[in-house]
Amino acid sequence: MTERLLAVELYGMRLGVVTGDDRRFDFESERGAIESFGLGSTVLSESVPLTVVTRPAGWKRRQNYFIELLPEGEQREWLAAEAGLRPWQHLSLLAAFGRDVAGAVQLWDLHDPGEPRTPRLRPLDDSGVAEVLRNRRAMPLGNVPGGGKSSLVGVQPKVVLARARGTWNGVEDGYPSTHILKPIPEGHPALIFNEEYGSRLARALGLLDYEVVLTDFAGETALVIERYDRDAALPDGRLHQEDMNQALGAQGNEKYQRLGGKVTLRRIAQVFSSRGDADSLTRLARLVALSVATGNLDAHAKNVSMIHRPDGRVTLAPAYDIVPQAHESNDGEMALAVNDRYLHAAITAEDLISEVKGWGVVDARAIVLDALDRVARAVETLEPDPRAHPGVAEDVAEFTRNLLRGDPAGRAASAARR
Repeated sequence: MTERLLAVELYGMRLGVVTGDDRRFDFESERGAIESFGLGSTVLSESVPLTVVTRPAGWKRRQNYFIELLPEGEQREWLAAEAGLRPWQHLSLLAAFGRDVAGAVQLWDLHDPGEPRTPRLRPLDDSGVAEVLRNRRAMPLGNVPGGGKSSLVGVQPKVVLARARGTWNGVEDGYPSTHILKPIPEGHPALIFNEEYGSRLARALGLLDYEVVLTDFAGETALVIERYDRDAALPDGRLHQEDMNQALGAQGNEKYQRLGGKVTLRRIAQVFSSRGDADSLTRLARLVALSVATGNLDAHAKNVSMIHRPDGRVTLAPAYDIVPQAHESNDGEMALAVNDRYLHAAITAEDLISEVKGWGVVDARAIVLDALDRVARAVETLEPDPRAHPGVAEDVAEFTRNLLRGDPAGRAASAARR
């Protein structure tokens, strides 16, 4: 099996290298990075501290951080096919698509004489964007054969583009994408419209401040999401983030608490409580309250992330992928249990308060009730797009009323209405 040596760069500095093959590989820190960020720094990942000596015992968790930069399901299969690889060839996939990923890290093959390439843009008009959205299998994530170097986590179909000088552009050879575009997925015609509505509710709670808009590109509708992990003031315009699968050592579907138990709301909260970060804990509590109030059942560990700033500060990332979905055909369970309850319909405000208290937050009751009250007021004024699921606003209003009344979130009236 081919041995590879990948450079790992963050904030304009070489942190180290990833070496090995597709079955087993590991990260080795460079002394310059340790001198700059400090011994034991987790500026790259909670799972990949900078160390003088790489201890073999932690290799699986370090390897997992990098694997979790790759997409899941069909998205990974299409990426692999484009590069002539298999979906399990993780290190080779990172060598092919690691220049533009979630966060600020960049990876490239030190054995490839053409790397690091000079990043460039490929201008697109609306018809060009529509073509990329339609041809997701031939151009997975928007990558063109031979030039695309982008990877992005998740299962839902999407592409990444850059908005520059007033035009849309494909990104090639490591140019930092600035936006995620989600087309209407097959079999779920209301999904992106529900997500757009969820994003406005999150904004009302102060949980996101980036742009999320529905846009038509020559007949192809997409949800256009400004990337919160981009900052023009930083090297290469990238702001580093990692999701909680990476931070807690979970892989793939272990993002769901029932599948392995590695990820829980309490373990996520401990990432911030251990740093005395009260603001992040407050926002995490609001996020969990919003997820229950909206019926966002898929609030799993890869949809909760943390920001790593160059000075070492760590904070909860803005909310992402807030999608009301209790109306869908599913098991009705939350991805992460609230006060040990999975069933969304059974969760109460007291469960939310007990969960948050368990994180060591003394004003849990005030935070949870304020968040639910904000949702209730937002639902009164925010109208979903007409293409969203019929009754989605009524569902959110009902769940929130039930919670504020002290009852389980429930679904009885919503079910009768359908």
